[in-house]
Amino acid sequence: MMDFMIAYCGPAAVPEDFWSRWNSDPLLLVALSVLAFAVASGRSSDARAGWGAIALMGIVFVSPLCALSSALFSARVLHHIILISAVAPLLARAFPQRRANRVPLATLVAAHAVILWLWHAPGAYAWGLASVPAYWLMQISLLGSAWLMWRAILAPAVHSGPALLALAATIGQMGLLGAVIVFASVPLYAVHIASTASWGLTPLTDQQLAGLLMWVPAMLPYLGVGLWIAWSSLRPREPAL
Repeated sequence: MMDFMIAYCGPAAVPEDFWSRWNSDPLLLVALSVLAFAVASGRSSDARAGWGAIALMGIVFVSPLCALSSALFSARVLHHIILISAVAPLLARAFPQRRANRVPLATLVAAHAVILWLWHAPGAYAWGLASVPAYWLMQISLLGSAWLMWRAILAPAVHSGPALLALAATIGQMGLLGAVIVFASVPLYAVHIASTASWGLTPLTDQQLAGLLMWVPAMLPYLGVGLWIAWSSLRPREPAL
């Protein structure tokens, strides 16, 4: 079981060593530096969004949250929520869609939903933590599919109706996934069973907390963007001079 947990973020963090568990993977730091250079050199459309995405990726991959996600399924779900609900839309603002999208928005929404559900199926989830390549396949597919979806939703050419439907569909499938996790009667994620006790949780409580995070807080960015799109569509347009 421990082999699954030490693939990338290292052994499960415990309260005594939590604040010392920073990730200094040189390849990760190089990748973040390349992204920072792209933002600093003006290659992003929204520098503030770009820096925000980099800061959040630092929290997810560099900070002790990485090691905590080896210990708790709820920390891993928080990690995923930050990636798909915060980092992805910020990257979509920083590096927006510039050309007409050949892939329908509905297809991008469906693909992201399938990827999200797949990686939270117990077997695929355990496999994703079993090796470094599998770990990064999990992270890149989650972030990449979310970024493509958010870029399409925020594209100026997309009408408010399809964008709102995409957001509503994503909220619905994430809420359903969270409910499935919350109401499961047995622990489903065996890789975390041995490490939850050190944090004062049972495996089932940790799993329920993860489901609640997916069910409620994860939806807030989608609701916020949906309200902004709806409000923008209702505001009267200024006549062209």
